[in-house]
Parts: sequence; C-alpha cells; structure tokens
Amino acid sequence: MQPLRAISDRILSWYALHKRDLPWRNTRNPYFVWVSEVMLQQTQVDTVIPYYHGFLKQFPTIEALAKASLQEVLKVWENMGYYARARHLHAAAREVVNRMGGKIPQTWDELIRLPGVGTYTASAILSFAFDKRFPTVDGNAQRVLCRLFAIQEPIDQSRSQREIHDLAAKMIPSDEPANFNHGIMELGATICRPRSPLCNTCPVGDLCLAFKKGLQETLPIMRDRKPLGHKEMTAALIADTRGRWLIVQRPSKGLLGGLWKFPGGERGAGETLQQGLRRNVREELGIGIKVGKALTSVDHAYTHFRITLHAFRCARQNGEPRAIGCDRVQWVMPDRLDDFPFSRADRKVIEAL
Repeated sequence: MQPLRAISDRILSWYALHKRDLPWRNTRNPYFVWVSEVMLQQTQVDTVIPYYHGFLKQFPTIEALAKASLQEVLKVWENMGYYARARHLHAAAREVVNRMGGKIPQTWDELIRLPGVGTYTASAILSFAFDKRFPTVDGNAQRVLCRLFAIQEPIDQSRSQREIHDLAAKMIPSDEPANFNHGIMELGATICRPRSPLCNTCPVGDLCLAFKKGLQETLPIMRDRKPLGHKEMTAALIADTRGRWLIVQRPSKGLLGGLWKFPGGERGAGETLQQGLRRNVREELGIGIKVGKALTSVDHAYTHFRITLHAFRCARQNGEPRAIGCDRVQWVMPDRLDDFPFSRADRKVIEAL
C-alpha cells in the first residue's frame, strides 16, 4: 500500500502553490457551491465560468431560484446542455425553500433526498461549503487515484469505482478535507491529464505505481463503448399570415425536457423525411401540413447518439394546432424567438431562418 498520508500532504502543499483562481473556490456559500458543482458535472471549466456568473446574477439566492419559473431557469442554462441538471436544481431549490426554510442541509441523509443530488454532489456540498470529511471523486480524481495505485481493471465498472472511492476516503485528511478534494481534482485537470500526463512535474510522481511501471499512458482502462447511433430528425417551419412561427414546448421529462422546438420528430423506418415530418406533426399537434422546400440540415451529437435535424418550410393545410404530444403550443414573432430556451440544434435552425 502506498504511503497515503505522504500523498495527501504533498497534494495539499502542491495545491496551495498551484491552484487556479476559479470563482467557486473563493466562497463557502453552499448555494454557490451547489450551483457550480451541478454545472461542472458535465461541462468544462472554461465553459462553466460565464454560465456560473450569469446564473448567480439572475438568481443570486436560493430563494430567487425557487421563485423563478422553469422557463427562466432553462433560458439562463441554454446551450450548456444536460438540461435535467437545471430542472433538478430548480426543483431542489423549491424543496429547500418550501420545506427547509431556505437552509441548505448539512447532513448527507437530507442532501441525498433532494432532486438531482447524488453521491458526488452531496459530498461536494458537504466538503466545499462545510469543510466536512467527505471524498469528492470526479473524473479527474478517479484518473489520479487509478494511476497512483495502478488499478488495471476497467475504471467504469462498479468494483473499480468502489475501490477508488475507498482509497479517496482513506486519504482525505481531517484537517483540510476541502483543500485536499480540490487538490486531487486540480492535479487531474492540470498534471495527471488523460493524455500526455506531466509526470515529471507531478508532486507525487515518485509515489505513483503507474509511473513506476510505465503504465501512465494506458491507465485508466475503459470498457469498449458501443458506437453512437444516429437518428434522422425533422422540423416543420410553419408561419401564419401575421409572420409568426409555430413552436412547441417539449414534455418536461426526458431529453431536452422543457425546452422549445419546431414541430416534428424522428423519421420512422421506411419513411421519407417528408412522410415522417407529416406524421410527427399530426401526432404532436393534430394538424395536416404540406411539406415544402428544405431550409437546412444540422448535425449534432448527444452523449449516446447523434442526430441530423432536417428543417423544412411547411404550410398548414387543416386543423388547429393543439398540444397532443407536447406540453404547450405557441405562435411567436421572429424577434421573440430569442426569449424562449431552445436546444443548440434548434438554435442553428433559427439562425438559418
């Protein structure tokens, strides 16, 4: 077993000298910490910083977030992706305000029951806001620990996850738990990088088993992932006689839940794009349309699949639009489209308009 305390001490000393000046590291406000950790779960630091500032300017307190509508929250979150994070954060804020008097809990059991708060987020709030001895093992920390202890089983299987978490729990010091957690994640972000790690400048390089065995470039091991599937999606650009565009709000649950889009959906097996678009609009809104010229096609990748979104200019032939397969329907003037939260792919369609 590696000398755990020696590793912890070196990481703490290194972090004190080399830490980046990130805005969420200069606060113990549990609400600010919570917002930053939710944003950082799926998004890179440089992207998060302006969103973090913008979000807290719009919702400076948990009470302000709880009072806001979900549409306001999604609009501020727009283009950062993984919108379930925003929906859960909003729901949790309302629960904290309505059920807990606006005080973010300081216990694991209470935090873990809040919407969207999992093991990592609860640990991060307890550590970074309240300086409690809970390990925060993000992807960067996982990589550091995997290399330090030369774990040669796939890092994304449950047994490896438990081993890494147990190691982090043993290493975390009682005197500076928050700084240690920041430090090991910082080490992974800046030195122990996924590719070409800077082992010669690493503060624990001489204690790293992967470095000693020449495995630093091959660890961590990941299980083979299936290639991303591809979906052909369609969108109908329907205008009325006043020049307003027809948009619909997606169901609140599921991918991109609560965002707005143009009517349409996935092309079915054996359908042309036009046939699929007519069917989807009929199922979504109960109206018939005539599909006209294609405006644009947009490629976009999500975590588990890719899409090509084909947008067509269309004309309504019969029926009045009503929310059948969506949550809401609205006619909107072009200059008001920016008021609504859309996905990145839909934004590109708007740009083409």
